[in-house]
Amino acid sequence: MGSFLIAVTSHARELKLLAFGDSLIAGYGLPKKDGFSDQLEAVFNEAGTRLKVINAGVSGDTSAGGLSRIDWALGANPDAILLELGANDSLRGIDPAITKMNLQKLLTKLEKTGMPILFAGMIAPPNMGKEYGLEFEKVYLELAETNEVTFYPFFLEGVAGVPELNQEDGIHPNKEGVLKIVKKITPFVRNLLKRVKL
Repeated sequence: MGSFLIAVTSHARELKLLAFGDSLIAGYGLPKKDGFSDQLEAVFNEAGTRLKVINAGVSGDTSAGGLSRIDWALGANPDAILLELGANDSLRGIDPAITKMNLQKLLTKLEKTGMPILFAGMIAPPNMGKEYGLEFEKVYLELAETNEVTFYPFFLEGVAGVPELNQEDGIHPNKEGVLKIVKKITPFVRNLLKRVKL
């Protein structure tokens, strides 16, 4: 699994990455070892970078839910954070303006910690309509422009809508789908870790 990862500069201590999000981070429907956090951690450790990925994913969580629990999650004292939220907002048809407001509050709080942030974008499902989809996607693009974050445009890139990479519900990735996400996001995480202040 580590063959596609070029090791980042080795650190004397183990780094902690807080993976904060919803069921896509939590590993819904999967054994723990097959979830995003465990697979990402394994890739870096196999490549010689000591990394602990803290799974702070809660299935069903919205941007509002994330905002309500971020202080508790930060108690783990991470070195960097991956923020992935909003999919459930779109599934519930929440006004994109509300999602944007909640995510901005989250980003403002995180930026005050001085940690490097990897912000993952999301795209609304097609059944929400074209107008809603465009407004929703714009939320992430605008937040990425106005905040000091590393931006990964679409967390489910290459996996969304591909039956063989998803569980039976067609929404949550299976083990292979998670691995594809990990492969695609690894260079962004690698660059994030280079910005950790030691």
